Formats: sequence, structure tokens, C-alpha cells
Amino acid sequence: MKLVIIGGAGVRSPLIMPALVRRQDALGLTQVVLVDTNEEKLGLMAPLGRYSADRLGAHFRIDATTDAREALPGANGVITTIRVGAEAGRVLDERIALRHGVLGQETTGPGGFAMALRTVPIVAGYAGLMQEVCPDAWLLNFTNPAGLVAQAVTEQFPGMKIAGICDTPTGLHRDVAHLFGRKTEQVPVQLFGLNHLSWMTEALVDGENVVPEVIRRPEWRARVEDLAYFEPGLLELLGVLPNEYLYYYYYREQALAHIQAAGETRGEQVQRLSASLLHDLKEIGPAQHPERAWQRYRAYLDERHGSYMAMETGSSRREAKEAPPGEEGEGYAGVALDILAAQGTPARVIANVPNRGAIPGLRNDDVVEIVCEAGPAGLEPVPVKEVPEDEFSLLLRVKQYERRTVDAIREKSRAAAVEALMDHPLVGSYPVSKDLVDEYLEAHAAYVGEWT
Repeated sequence: MKLVIIGGAGVRSPLIMPALVRRQDALGLTQVVLVDTNEEKLGLMAPLGRYSADRLGAHFRIDATTDAREALPGANGVITTIRVGAEAGRVLDERIALRHGVLGQETTGPGGFAMALRTVPIVAGYAGLMQEVCPDAWLLNFTNPAGLVAQAVTEQFPGMKIAGICDTPTGLHRDVAHLFGRKTEQVPVQLFGLNHLSWMTEALVDGENVVPEVIRRPEWRARVEDLAYFEPGLLELLGVLPNEYLYYYYYREQALAHIQAAGETRGEQVQRLSASLLHDLKEIGPAQHPERAWQRYRAYLDERHGSYMAMETGSSRREAKEAPPGEEGEGYAGVALDILAAQGTPARVIANVPNRGAIPGLRNDDVVEIVCEAGPAGLEPVPVKEVPEDEFSLLLRVKQYERRTVDAIREKSRAAAVEALMDHPLVGSYPVSKDLVDEYLEAHAAYVGEWT
């Protein structure tokens, strides 16, 4: 198997390597190609990726190139993990939103909208190239906003094998399973929604749904990391386990106030941490001193992960829990590799795929986040038994925003973009939507071009 990682110079790309090494024999993995348009950064991160893999006993080849056309022929799987506009683009997205008194967050609300404007055309371009040179390969999109990007690409290339991947629902599933000393495959779940907007309604342990009991018992809630952001009273009202990103919907005033009071957005924080890392890696030279570079990289990850969602919630991230052997938190990579391995070993995964009737009331081609059966025929969403009315109402409104955002990007239409943001529950105002669209198109003109 040949795997191509587009965005291979991203600061998280070395984290994919341990999962690849663990699965190399099952996948028949022979080659990994890291692709990135930033040659200097690729020269720093590729040696770290090689070191991460080699120290664990990799026997596949790792190459690096700036030429996607050169890398893609013969690929069986392609991971897209890019950030168009780099951290500076994220900072603009967040600051522009905050100036208008709405949430500044990279994937949820106007920040995710702005990111989609400049990201969708680029990922779609890679998808078009794949159709030309490796049409049978899977496109596994990590790039945020993952569900919206997958929606746009599936509309443009309806026959393509594509899945949007986020590790948040998989992490929630894993935490619930670990409460009972089980692995995730031993605890079937029902989970439905959209990327960064999903709910778990059922988790079966020995045939019994434990979700109500997890909500009821504080000692269990405390061990499910994502639930730390939600008060017990809210969880009791919901009766389901929410994706952590629903914090921005259920606590929008507090989230906005926390970010405004912090004095530094998450994008600015990540930009600062990443700039310091890259400066130090240039000084160290990862190719010449891989262990020193690796230690500096690990320190960066600890600081970044430790501050995740801290300013937005006014609290610190909980400590990671010990996982059962073989489930040490493979995150995005674990889901992607389960999909690729399903050609020989069927599995259940949570991914963003076309609905195909799984959630009643949505269109068949609406990309949703849902449990899927992964097998040789691809990904088949598992129909949900029941969709709570309140959750479905919010889901439907955000899905409408996603559809209209895709239309706006395809047509390069300002009017459609304004209408999309008016649909979003975190915006909803015509003057604010219009100002946001105008400012985002001006700020990102180099990436989005002229709009009517």
C-alpha cells in the first residue's frame, strides 16, 4: 500500500507515524509520501516523521516532495491535512469575528466559514488530480472544517471514495468504553450529527444503554474528558452525550466572553507556539540531531495540548487517561487506517459521509457525522433508531448553513455567502453577516479571488 499525506509539513504530521508503524503489516504498507508546498517546513518536519517511524521499527519508505502530481500516482490512500493561509489566516478569521461580537473559533461559526472559503477549492483541486492519476484511492480528509469540506468535494465528485475524519467523536466513544474496561469495538454506539455538532444517544455495554447512567453518576462523568465542559444540569436536560464543540452553542455567551478576556486568541497562541518550535528546529537541525529535535517537538505538543480549549472555557484541559493496550489514542490516523484496512478486516468507524437515509429528514447527499460499517464496498452509514427533536432542529439549521456555504463557494456569490451566515445559529444577523463576508473576502483575497 502507498499512502500520500498532503500537508505533510504540518506540525502534527509526525503524530501519524506510530499508528502507521502499528498497522504496517496489516495494511501491507510499503511507502508513505509527505507532500507540502512549504519546502523549508517540509525539510524540518519530514526528518521528525522519519525519526518517529524508525524508532518504532518502521519498514516502509518515507519520501517527501513539493509536487503532488509526482506523489499521487499509485496511491491507495490520500490524507489531506492542510491549512490554507497558515496560522496567520486563522488569526484573521478569529479576530474579524470577535470585532463583530461573534464567536472567533477556527471551525465553528464564522471562523469555520472563512476557513472553508479558502480551503474548499484547494482540497477540491487535489481531489480532481486524484481522479486523474489515482482514481481508486480513498481521500481521507482531516482538513477543517472537515464535514463542510467533505460536503463540497462529494458534490463535485459524487463517485469518489471520500470520508471526512475528526477524532473527537472517536475519543468520546473510547472514553465511554474505558469506563467499563472495554475496547471501543466491544461497546456499540449510536452517534449522529455533523462534524463538531454530534451527539451520542446510545452506548451498549452487555446490551444495556449506559448513556443515562453516565449522565447520572458524577464519578463516571469526571472520567469522560469531553463532558468536563458541560454542567450536570445541562446533560440531564439533553439526555445525550454531546460533542465537546457543542460547548460553543450551549455556552456561546461565556465562550465569547472568555475569548475576549483572554487577550490572545487560540490562533494567536498556536501561531506563537508553532513559530517558536520552527525557530528552534532550524537551530537544532532535525536531520542531524533527530533526538534533540524530537524532545523539542514533544515539549511543543505538551504545551499545545495542555492549553486546548482552556481560554474558551475558562478552564484547563483534563489529563489524558490511560488507555487499554492497543488503544493509546490513535486519533485521526486510527480512523483513517481502519477505513483503509477494512478492505480485508471490516470495522465500525465514525466518519463524515453522505447520509443515504441514515438520519431521517436529511437529504441522501447531506454529509453527516455518523457510525459507519467499513468494508470492501466502502463506508455504509448505520441508520439511527431515534433522532431527538431538539438536537435535530439544531442539526438541520447548521446543515442548511453548510449547504449554502458550499453553494456560495461554487458560485463565488457574496449574496449566497451572506445568506449562509444568516442561517448559522452563532451569527443570524444580516448586518453582521454582510460585514463578515465583506471583510473575509477582502482579508483572504489572495486565496479566494473575486466574488460577484
